[in-house]
Amino acid sequence: MLSDNIRATRGDEPRVALITCAELPGLDPDDRLLLAPLAERGIRVDAVVWDDPAVDWAGYRLAMLRSPWDYPPRRAEFVAWAERVPRLANPADLVRWNTDKRYLRELAGVGVPTVPTDWLDPHADWSLPARHGEYVVKPVVGAGSLDTGRYDLADAEHRELATAHVKRLQAAGRWVMVQPYLSAVDTAGETALLFVAGPDGLRSGPDGLRFSHAIRKGPMLVGPDHGVDGLFRPEQIAPRTPADAELAVAGRVLAALPGGTARPLYARVDLIPGPDGAPVLVEVELTEPSLFLAHDPAAPGRFADAIAARLG
Repeated sequence: MLSDNIRATRGDEPRVALITCAELPGLDPDDRLLLAPLAERGIRVDAVVWDDPAVDWAGYRLAMLRSPWDYPPRRAEFVAWAERVPRLANPADLVRWNTDKRYLRELAGVGVPTVPTDWLDPHADWSLPARHGEYVVKPVVGAGSLDTGRYDLADAEHRELATAHVKRLQAAGRWVMVQPYLSAVDTAGETALLFVAGPDGLRSGPDGLRFSHAIRKGPMLVGPDHGVDGLFRPEQIAPRTPADAELAVAGRVLAALPGGTARPLYARVDLIPGPDGAPVLVEVELTEPSLFLAHDPAAPGRFADAIAARLG
């Protein structure tokens, strides 16, 4: 647990844990934007490393997942830990569901537009598509676009590297996703829509998720995977006003979440235009998404209000 000098407040205020990892013990800079508005609302905040055995999780009125970005190699341990934490946001069953990207198959099955995907278990035989084009290879359990590569199958070296990438992930016992590369990301970019618990959401009632803000991500995958230093690939981020079609797809995604929209404290829906220009789902982030609070001046206050409401 962090020392007292990183706490937002002291005293008898309700305590909230913002959960991070050992590589970011002081929180990601964007998450630190929550500290002041939470202090203004009389809430004491600790930044807490998720796998620190000394933490008394029962001492927190709410534990909010923020940057535990080292979990993918230890997903089973991470999910088991989440199930032991009382008052976790988001709830542990959503963490289990969301940290395995095979949830995309479920969402596609109920009509959510998703990227066409080949799903390969660790023992599956896989051969390169006969057709040319660009493809993405990535693990089913992953974060920060690590272990992810882009391959042009018209290039003989890329074909060899794509095959090697799949085999490398399978040899480590990991499920693999192979998807066509959506070229619109090179021009339009990726839209990430952020939602937070509160009134006036996409669904009726006081407990739904409401739209907070959106950002544009520039393209991150420039070629084959050669490894990345750190917890995530660098991102090019700018504010964005989402189109009505993007908000509509995001609404369909949220409506299909297990248990509905009343349970999550936050959600992020990532979309890219498909070949016909209509938005398709890349991921829905319920576990440890960057919230990009720096890109909307009102966003830290919205999220602080949602946290305060969860404290009752």
